Amino acid sequence: MKNIVVLVSGNGSNLQAIIDACESGQINAKITAVFSNKASAYGLERAKKHNIPAHSLAAQDFLTPDNQPDRQAFDAELMQQIDTYQPDLVILAGYMRILSADFVQHYLGRMLNIHPSLLPKYSGLHTHQRAIDAGDTEHGTSVHFVTEELDGGPVILQAKVPVFEDDDADALAERVLVQEHQIYPLVTQWFIDGRLEMQGNHAYLDGQKLGLHGYAED
Repeated sequence: MKNIVVLVSGNGSNLQAIIDACESGQINAKITAVFSNKASAYGLERAKKHNIPAHSLAAQDFLTPDNQPDRQAFDAELMQQIDTYQPDLVILAGYMRILSADFVQHYLGRMLNIHPSLLPKYSGLHTHQRAIDAGDTEHGTSVHFVTEELDGGPVILQAKVPVFEDDDADALAERVLVQEHQIYPLVTQWFIDGRLEMQGNHAYLDGQKLGLHGYAED
């Protein structure tokens, strides 16, 4: 059985969806550990409830000699701890730190992220409000491989939701989250089953190169 390590920074609802999919047999893998950059992240509590080892690292413990945050040192320690669990796949589930190049390269081709927009639209933060402000009629979420470009790795699968006239960012976020809980376990299953891989800067499913918006592209 293959091993999955999940990184979270907050509530961890996508982590929960993947835990549930593993426990139901939808995903033929085991989550061997959950890590967070925040000791208070509820995602760690979710892990503990399912007897999954849960760890946190604090950025303030990794400083340069002039007391500046040392991203390289943080990520080096995180990599070392993750690798003790021998992950076949690393999943970012609301992990809100920008990753160092060394970290990305170490897990390149076996690290996934979910981003709440229809990439390449709206990388970064505040995606729901940005979609509303732009007058978009549809919004959504994207699962993609992680590369050094922020939210820029090849898209694997997207899910779309309508944007209604009376939507605010919270209402739209809730609608998107429902879809995230469906597609993230599905893409995880594809990877674990050996159907999904990254070659160059492209995602391939069952040997077929996926387009800019991933599988089932319009």
